[in-house]
Amino acid sequence: MEMEEESNLCLIKSPMPNSACLIFNPVSGQSNPEQDLAQIRKTLEPGLDLDIRFTTEKISAAQLAREAVQRQVEVLIASGGDGTVSAVAAALVGSEIPLGVIARGTANAFAVSLQIPIGVEEACQTILAGYTHRIDALTCNGQPLMLLAGIGFEAEAIARAGREAKNRFGNLAYIWSAMQQLGEMEHFDVELTTEKDFYQFHAVGLSVANVAPPTSLLAQGPAHLEADDGLLDVTIFAPAGIPGAIAASYHLFQTALTGNPVTRPDVGYVRAQRVTIVTNPPQKLMLDGDLIGTTPATVECIPNAIAVIVPESPPEGPLQRVEEFTEKILAPLPEADQNQ
Repeated sequence: MEMEEESNLCLIKSPMPNSACLIFNPVSGQSNPEQDLAQIRKTLEPGLDLDIRFTTEKISAAQLAREAVQRQVEVLIASGGDGTVSAVAAALVGSEIPLGVIARGTANAFAVSLQIPIGVEEACQTILAGYTHRIDALTCNGQPLMLLAGIGFEAEAIARAGREAKNRFGNLAYIWSAMQQLGEMEHFDVELTTEKDFYQFHAVGLSVANVAPPTSLLAQGPAHLEADDGLLDVTIFAPAGIPGAIAASYHLFQTALTGNPVTRPDVGYVRAQRVTIVTNPPQKLMLDGDLIGTTPATVECIPNAIAVIVPESPPEGPLQRVEEFTEKILAPLPEADQNQ
């Protein structure tokens, strides 16, 4: 077993396995699943004995992944959207079984965040190369997740983006849903407690992220999220109205692309190992794209939770910006802002 140090990433080159279990979601994304599967088999099967398991309406990716872990497969490959990938990854938390990813979904946030190629052929070649890197996972109210927990605005927007719209318009479905949500954006009171600090402020949305691509705007306060730093990245979104929300979103997108942290007074961020978020009134809670209830939420980081097959290192990021942010929005909101 070889170890390669590139930037701050420790890649482990593992011996070529003899077999792998592929969990394949045939309804993910907009591509032709039969063609995708044929390409996967053509690329992987000459070198791997491939055990293919299909998700159905009655058999979830999580169930198939748990069964694969019990069988102690050599490699577990998830092929589908972020829901499929996250479910498979969550089943591997604490395991030594490496995760391969063949992303075929709408956003493919997990793959993009870890710089795993999106194309089927390229993703398969990454798996065959066999470089792994251990990344963190999260738990939210005891439930494991890999990407992020969204509270308020983002959770509402994702709830509006239905399956038909995502299949038809891809990522544009999320953007359109968020634009619609702007007209109903409301502030709520937040109490945020970390292992060291306590904050109170007003917001319209928060995200607690492990990994997220630049297009996940409300997770981009720190600009770059590190999947292996043992910390959560909390971004706080608190614009006063629709023009401010549009400007803040554009600023988040620009800083994410340039690798710089945000500087607007209506966006804050903090890094911590554990956070508890209490809101008044309760807000919708989204975990890895699925609505699971409402706040309060306690999110904890599980360091080095899972080995993922990757081609290269995720980038570094800055630390936090929350004190200045809370100073500007701790005061009671003007009545006009409360009605936004």
